Amino acid sequence: MDPLGAPSQFVDIDSLPGWTDAYEAKQLDFHQNPPEKALVDVKSPFPYRKDINAKIILWKGDVALLNCTAIVNTSNESLTDKNPVSESIFMHAGPDLRDELQKLKGCRTGEAKLTKGFNLAARFIIHTVGPKYKSRYRTAAESSLYSCYRNVLQLAKEQAMCSVGFCVINSLKRCYPLEDATHIALRTVRRFLEIHGETLEKVVFAVSELEEATYQKLLPLYFPRSLEEEIQSLPYLPADIGNAEGEPVVPERQIRITEKPGVPDDASDEEGLEADLAFIGSHAFARMEGDVDKQRRLILQGQLSEAALQKQHQRNYNRWLCQARAEDLSDIASLKALYQTGVDNCGRTVMVVVGRNIPVTLIDMEKALLYFIHVMDHIAVKEYVLVYFHTLTNDYNQLDSNFLKKLYDVVDAKYKRNLKALYFVHPTFRSKVSAWFFTTFTVSGLKDKIHYVESLQQLFTAIPPEQIDLPPFVLEYDARENGPYYSSYPPSPDL
Repeated sequence: MDPLGAPSQFVDIDSLPGWTDAYEAKQLDFHQNPPEKALVDVKSPFPYRKDINAKIILWKGDVALLNCTAIVNTSNESLTDKNPVSESIFMHAGPDLRDELQKLKGCRTGEAKLTKGFNLAARFIIHTVGPKYKSRYRTAAESSLYSCYRNVLQLAKEQAMCSVGFCVINSLKRCYPLEDATHIALRTVRRFLEIHGETLEKVVFAVSELEEATYQKLLPLYFPRSLEEEIQSLPYLPADIGNAEGEPVVPERQIRITEKPGVPDDASDEEGLEADLAFIGSHAFARMEGDVDKQRRLILQGQLSEAALQKQHQRNYNRWLCQARAEDLSDIASLKALYQTGVDNCGRTVMVVVGRNIPVTLIDMEKALLYFIHVMDHIAVKEYVLVYFHTLTNDYNQLDSNFLKKLYDVVDAKYKRNLKALYFVHPTFRSKVSAWFFTTFTVSGLKDKIHYVESLQQLFTAIPPEQIDLPPFVLEYDARENGPYYSSYPPSPDL
């Protein structure tokens, strides 16, 4: 209560439910639906930690109203940004805040600077500047956003703060994709609490209604609230989970020159010249594989061994993968024709391909192949299934068989080995005939994995409806052709 007896507008964080408190567990029945042994045996990089979860609060509301030791303000380099978070903080803190900010003389992207809280319930305000996002400079943006969260936490540690209230630092104005930014925010906080957990009692993520769903979706990946949730979250973790502190890993920065290039680190000086001479011939230069043109001629003549063919294929795939990682593929990504969703009944990752979203005649199909490799490389390392929606595709959405053959020939062996099923949803007679010819005469290894699915009811017998994100037009088409989905329908024997 304030002195006049009116209820205070500020929020006591001790009154907010914690991340663990808000958990309504859906306990897995290990007798009826036991997780696959391989999945259970895998250790999550973010294991269940009750002590860490107790420090986390997700709250939908204005960060300026929290009574944390410090709250976070996201701004621009001159600390004059007018975004909803900043404007609320300025309004509640009073005019003295602007005067103090002028003394700071700005703040560089990724840095964090401290001021008093003035009229806020929070004692301090930590100001930070998130990066402007451009897909071609994604690595730099990831590193800068990581620095924002890390520097805020480091400042809190140095000032012996008990609690920190985070706003969502990646403002809409700076175009950072919300889900990508949330991954960085959560894993950075998680790693910091693992190392310096004793320095902070509470970390509050203050989100808007627009941001809440994303945080609800991704928090279990980094702060699982049970061993069951830890297991369930594994398939959803991204390929890049950063280093031990959550910092994005850039392979080019990991190059290290030893004192004696070409000599193993554990070779002792006492071995001297004898060790150096013994190592000659075992380094990369000495293992060069001879005339590449000659190898290609031998391949054409059918004289190269199976092992050499596999090696040649691996080199070819690696070239495609390097190009995919270097290319700006944002125009292909914006089509939303390929995306990861949940898991099937066996716990395998589900990838969705939406045929209607592929304007074959309007896009660069080589870039489409690069995008497929870029997305699928880390997915295909373990078992997965593909769901292809043929729903309402037209002639200009039809993938050419030559393109499909090239894709099948280019991808690594793990793609073919770990693909366990391809669900072909809403096929037409023509598409079934085309698929039969393609899988019979072109890529015969795929034939036994294709399942034709006439309705979503059939698909849901293999993949639970809550585990797959369906395009609205697919739902509408299926309801029109097959009637609405009811969970009481008997499972189809076709799958």
